[in-house]
Amino acid sequence: MLLQTKNLTKTFGGLAAIDNIDLAIKQGEIASLIGPNGAGKTTFFNCITGIYRPSKGEIIFNDKNIYRLKPHTITSQGMARTFQNIRLFPEMTAMENVMVGGHKRGTYGIKGAIMKGAAVINEERDLSSNALSLLDFVGLRKKASLWARNLPYGEQRKLEIARALASEPLLLLLDEPAAGMNPKETESLMELIKLIRGKGITILLIEHDMKVVMGISDRIFVLDHGVKIAEGLPHEVRRSKKVIEAYLGKG
Repeated sequence: MLLQTKNLTKTFGGLAAIDNIDLAIKQGEIASLIGPNGAGKTTFFNCITGIYRPSKGEIIFNDKNIYRLKPHTITSQGMARTFQNIRLFPEMTAMENVMVGGHKRGTYGIKGAIMKGAAVINEERDLSSNALSLLDFVGLRKKASLWARNLPYGEQRKLEIARALASEPLLLLLDEPAAGMNPKETESLMELIKLIRGKGITILLIEHDMKVVMGISDRIFVLDHGVKIAEGLPHEVRRSKKVIEAYLGKG
């Protein structure tokens, strides 16, 4: 398993936002985490990426225990994410945003940045080249010199994905990547996610668009009120009585 959580719990003031979550994701999967609003999905993401400190449990990533590690350390281990609300650097170009995502590839510090020696120049050239390749991969190469804030909403979503990919992740976490997209943008996003998996990157996404979830997922996990109520193949989850009740209530 690439990622495994055991009894993962996060409480806020005595209230469990996620409660004893056991979840396992295999290398190369596209997995989805779904559930009604307030089910604990983003809290789960925040725990495994180090933004929240879990109250208890285990997080095993790539055979290492990352429980309570800091976000930058977890990123260096090979985990990257996007956010529900876009968090780009609006006054930086698309290429500069992606270059920031490749920070772990750089080795120079403040002194090197000031002195601008040959090694630093070569590293920056490599970062620029890699950023352009990733922009090309997500279909934004022609927008490399535009400020991030001037890109259409759907392209900002893709730029955020390109920035996450710049850290060379083993696991990419996408928090509602299709939110706010029109049908054409959503179709393009689904194709992009499949291409990312084709590069050997495992994907876990939170998504409310069931067309996206059912169309690309190998496995689906369902949360409700912080508890995992179902997991399985798309057709199994679609037919689950517990899942139907979580979304629609009891008849």
